[in-house]
Amino acid sequence: MSDALPPEFSLIGKYFRPLAGPGSLDLRDDAALLTPPPGRDLVLTVDAMVAGVHFLPDDPPDLVGRKLLRVNLSDLAAKGATPLGYLMTVSTPRGTPESWFAGFSAGLAHDQAQYGVTLLGGDTTSTPGPISLSLTIIGHTAPGMAVHRFGASAGDGIWVTGTIGDGALGLLAATGRLDDPDGYLAGRYRLPRPRVGLGIGGVASAAMDVSDGLVQDLGHICRASGLGATIQAADVPLSPQARAAGAAWLETCLTGGDDYEVLMAVPPAKESALRDAAAVLGVPVTKIGVFHPGASHVTVLGADGEPLTLAKGGWSHF
Repeated sequence: MSDALPPEFSLIGKYFRPLAGPGSLDLRDDAALLTPPPGRDLVLTVDAMVAGVHFLPDDPPDLVGRKLLRVNLSDLAAKGATPLGYLMTVSTPRGTPESWFAGFSAGLAHDQAQYGVTLLGGDTTSTPGPISLSLTIIGHTAPGMAVHRFGASAGDGIWVTGTIGDGALGLLAATGRLDDPDGYLAGRYRLPRPRVGLGIGGVASAAMDVSDGLVQDLGHICRASGLGATIQAADVPLSPQARAAGAAWLETCLTGGDDYEVLMAVPPAKESALRDAAAVLGVPVTKIGVFHPGASHVTVLGADGEPLTLAKGGWSHF
């Protein structure tokens, strides 16, 4: 019998073991051992990405790795959590070149260093279909300080970080359906900016990240909190590149996905605390509306004060 490692284990040893951190057992076991920081609550979340659905099949593999990690970091940011480690499953078609794994792991290594998180373990498999990836990230918060989708109150302001619509416009740009002279929009689609460290625990009464479209995700908070919401389309922050695309793309900005900004319910008394925390991180925050009693429905008002009719609320996974 040969002493040579099977190809899967050689791949793990070469590209993924260097990403492993404490608790991973050097990726030589079937499980990890994790000791959470003393007196902290664990926060766990998982996201999947499939080629042709969540990223383009010819996207650079380093950016695919970074996006996979960042969309999960974005979920932690919306919980007010600090990243700790992650588990990952990588399913690729047979014949995927080794250069893809090299680029993918290099992208992960880059963002692990940036965000202070390490690989704990996972699985690698082959698939007859497109590349399919799943990442489960683990974070921690002070006890009782995790921010939920529920918890908003009537009178809370509706706030967002960053700019809205760049991700959806970026997909159009990356597929040649929208001009993108400086590549900014395509870059925003391929590489989200998770707002880790914003520290919204104790500031926001409810939050989630904008992954499936601003209007749709705001509706999730409304339903969870038993409230209605009204936003002003003119107050939704757009990047200069999104504004340059023209008013015809406003609905896409409001309902498209892949922004990975944080959407929050913030009581008036906490607004200054939010601005201070955002200033420390260097992240712009904008108030775009208010929660109010009523049916769990999102109303978007146009410049004339009349409700806008939108063809859809956001991205559907099915």
